[in-house]
Amino acid sequence: MCNLPSPGDVRCHAIVRTDDRLNPLATTEPAGYGPADLRSAYAITTNGTDTIAIVDAYGYPNAEADLAVYRAQFGLPPCTTVNGCFYKLNQRGQPLPLPTNNIPWSQEQAVDLDMASAICPGCKLILLEVNTASIANISTAVATAGRLGAHAISNSYGVPESYSYTIYAPRYNIAGVAVTASSGDAGYGVEFPASSPYVIAVGGTSLAPASTARGWSETAWSGTGSGCSATFAKPPWQTDRGCKHRTVGDVSAVADPNTGVAVYAPGSSGVSGWYVFGGTSVASPIIAAAYAINGGAVNYAAGIYSHANDLNDVTSGSDGSCTVAYLCTAEVGYDGPTGLGTPRGTAAFGGSTASPLSIFQ
Repeated sequence: MCNLPSPGDVRCHAIVRTDDRLNPLATTEPAGYGPADLRSAYAITTNGTDTIAIVDAYGYPNAEADLAVYRAQFGLPPCTTVNGCFYKLNQRGQPLPLPTNNIPWSQEQAVDLDMASAICPGCKLILLEVNTASIANISTAVATAGRLGAHAISNSYGVPESYSYTIYAPRYNIAGVAVTASSGDAGYGVEFPASSPYVIAVGGTSLAPASTARGWSETAWSGTGSGCSATFAKPPWQTDRGCKHRTVGDVSAVADPNTGVAVYAPGSSGVSGWYVFGGTSVASPIIAAAYAINGGAVNYAAGIYSHANDLNDVTSGSDGSCTVAYLCTAEVGYDGPTGLGTPRGTAAFGGSTASPLSIFQ
């Protein structure tokens, strides 16, 4: 997990599973869910070829090499600079100079690259490495990703919501592009950029095999973020009545480290190996990849709300205590921790004719 940020910095939302002494638990072979498990759980049977941009802080020198190990392990096609599938760029969209290495953020980048690959192995990947974790720099990279032509942009980080951050919200407003943002890993509470109506706020679940027709069951993960924004107005596609402003989240996917995913990532010494990760950092690139597979025009999260029947409704679990129950407890239909549910195929991740209103209070 990334260290506690300085004021004005975002924190990444990757959580590595640990042993009894709270040391990262490395395994000699992949543990946790792999691509086949995730695609089964979310009934994703098609592929796509669009571009997914991943925005993270600092450098990850072994990003391409580690990604190659993950993809080879699970029989996914190579995604390299040479074959035109993988690009690593700085926050201005240039190949050089790249930021200095940072192991916790390198782990975050590994999670994002591996999850995007797991769901959409045919998609192209742009990794944008930001100079620092400041919201000013990282939002600049999001705007850069939009100019580079990505169909989906995954953001697996956040900072507690503050009105002072609204000046950065327009950088996430990219016409026709799915901009996903993880909702947080500290339980009930609202973070930016997930609280912006310009993004698709992605919450987290606990995912387990089940003796059902689907073959899987999900509950709201206790660590996922959710709640009612104090800053941004409610977009027209949200109709819940317990929050007069923007409600977090919109949709969800697996995030519980105890039901986590296999990732090939650097360890604390910098040597890469297999780990199990969770956190809403896992969920954000999964949803971004679903948008990339669908490939349709995107109008913020509006399409999700007109395709609720194409999602798995998550109806149990909680991420804390709150005065309006659905903001922190999963229930039938919409709720804060899991939004309208988790992917059932990719039909929910297309376009809508809805238009946003003014997003500020």
